Amino acid sequence: MSSATVTTLIKMVESLPEELQEKIVEQVRNYIAELEDEVRWSASFTQTKDNLIAAARKAKQEIAAGQAMPMDYDQL
Repeated sequence: MSSATVTTLIKMVESLPEELQEKIVEQVRNYIAELEDEVRWSASFTQTKDNLIAAARKAKQEIAAGQAMPMDYDQL
């Protein structure tokens, strides 16, 4: 975002009553936190992607070979 864009955004927010400014800031904070979480999730997935693919292939092979057992969700 260019500094002109940030300046425009600041001017827009400053034109509102203080109560609305605080609401906007809170929503922007939450939105940024969600974006940061998404970036962390994407990085984590990228790092473990090969392991997840290998585990899925192994599970598929075990199912095909009749070695898999249904999962007992009560034991989780």
